[in-house]
Amino acid sequence: MGNKSFPKPSDLTVPKGAEGWQSIYPYYLTFQDKLMEEENEKFWFCDSQHWPTVFKPFETVGGEFAVKCLGQYNARHLMIPNANGIEFRIHLGYLYMSPIPVPEDQIAERAPMFQERITHYFQNWDSMLADWKKRVLGTIEELESLEFKPLPDYVPMEDIVSGKAKDGTEVLLENYDRLIQLAYQNWQYHFEFLNLGYIAYLDFFNFCKEVFPDIPDQSISMMVQGVDMELFRPDDELKTLAQLAVDLGLQSHFANPDNVDATLSAIASAEGGDKWLARWEEAKDPWFNFTVGNGFYGHDKYWIEHQELPLGYIADYIRRLDEVQVIARPKEELIAEKERVVEEYRDLLDGEQLEQFDAKCGLAATAYPYVENHNFYIEHWTMSVFWRKVRELSRTLHGYGFWENEDDLLYLNRSEVRDVLFDLATAWGVGAPGGVIGQHVWPEEIARRKGIVDALKSARPQPALNTPPESITEPFTRMLWGITTEQVQSWLGNDEDAEEGTLKGMAASPGSVEGYARVIMEADDLSEIQQGEILVAPVTAPSWGPIFGKITATVTDIGGMMSHAAIVCREYGLPAVTGTGSASTTIKTGDYLRVDGTKGKVVIVDPDAPVITGPGAHNHSHDPEVGAHV
Repeated sequence: MGNKSFPKPSDLTVPKGAEGWQSIYPYYLTFQDKLMEEENEKFWFCDSQHWPTVFKPFETVGGEFAVKCLGQYNARHLMIPNANGIEFRIHLGYLYMSPIPVPEDQIAERAPMFQERITHYFQNWDSMLADWKKRVLGTIEELESLEFKPLPDYVPMEDIVSGKAKDGTEVLLENYDRLIQLAYQNWQYHFEFLNLGYIAYLDFFNFCKEVFPDIPDQSISMMVQGVDMELFRPDDELKTLAQLAVDLGLQSHFANPDNVDATLSAIASAEGGDKWLARWEEAKDPWFNFTVGNGFYGHDKYWIEHQELPLGYIADYIRRLDEVQVIARPKEELIAEKERVVEEYRDLLDGEQLEQFDAKCGLAATAYPYVENHNFYIEHWTMSVFWRKVRELSRTLHGYGFWENEDDLLYLNRSEVRDVLFDLATAWGVGAPGGVIGQHVWPEEIARRKGIVDALKSARPQPALNTPPESITEPFTRMLWGITTEQVQSWLGNDEDAEEGTLKGMAASPGSVEGYARVIMEADDLSEIQQGEILVAPVTAPSWGPIFGKITATVTDIGGMMSHAAIVCREYGLPAVTGTGSASTTIKTGDYLRVDGTKGKVVIVDPDAPVITGPGAHNHSHDPEVGAHV
């Protein structure tokens, strides 16, 4: 007898040391005892695709803004007939989501509004997208201008003469409020076109399923592939810099990219080095505002602040160029395959159906690149500046004795930070000799919260909570997260076709490949990946692009056909199986895998296969036969 339900929130054991964990998050983000009956009726899935690690209190800002703003475009802007937004809660440190259905009697009323609104967007796509970009860049520019400097010893004389009549503390308060508002603003902008990109693709997807009942999901996605995306631009910049280094004969200066200063000064003193450095400086702004994570955590490393990361990737590209490897994406092949598939299905239609097919395919192809491009402007560039400013504020407040470590602000929620600023304004303004009250309050409280966060990290989240519905129809849940009726039943152990040593997921990118697994749980471990291995991870980030030329396939725990991992793998021509639920905890580094991205299956062929790890290792995954497409 199969399982019908996942655990209820109250069924889960609180890890030792995490007692009272709810107190570190805003009340509206946790399940409430008074609403237990109602909240237990809903199906919640864990979004470990975007939030794979436990939230520190301040970091909930990203989850709140992202999911709230996604929902507002469904429910309030576009009036999508069958999909409202998504409710969300933090449970034991992880984010859980529950899509909100539209009552049957409201669907017909919303349909004409939806049609009118999306028609306006699609008829004015280019001009509205250009305006969107201008607004987003204006927000980033204003974010860059915010400052969080320590206060002066006294109000300067010129402020007396000018009659300014303010002491400067208002600047800290206003800039903090503006920091939060600007981040919120760009997250609102983020979803304006993203939801439209999904809608255009889903409209085409549903039309294809209707007129070609047996069409594989992948054939539909292939009809919009092979595009230039700005999300690939940072990686393309690295490839250009690697090629330039080879052309200028600078390869030997990239022997130790972890030492940024030594590497750059060696290049500067080499012949042709000035030309390379000029191109490096040009690439940095804005393309190095790129995180190895996903932009939602204060600890995410950005290339612009950790230049050993892009230098390391360039060094690897140089090695591959010297080995006469092809480092470019196979764009021409993808476009040729796209055109072949489009023609194949066009030939099956005529008349009105053919007209509809051409119109819907064209619209999906136009809107599709935005599904990834927005990611650079918001998750990467906007959040790069946002976290930089948060750290600046945290350092300034650290200087006033509020906490022991420079980045401890992350253990306060955003409302508490405002209280701290008032504490500082008061103590400084009145000249209190004992300093701020917070220095007697926060260090101890932050230590308590750190203990809770560390304890929560000791347990992996449940993939879902409560009883799933009979069928999952909400389009974003299926396409982005890969939460389908079949997948949920597989997580519950109800898959009648389940085979020992086999994981099932979304057939996210076609092709079949065999090779050794490399399990990556943290972005910091990406340097361990060896040529020809299969990447297995809870989730991938767009900035992992440089390693997609080394690996032969990707397997993730969560993600649908339109997840970043799926899109990026299709654009690199790599097989991918996403949404397996548990690949990263079931598979071990060194397991020999067969990955079938066409069927959505991963087979652990020989879990005891020997593998040597570390730099310079020579394991079977380097052999020409291993990692070759089957």
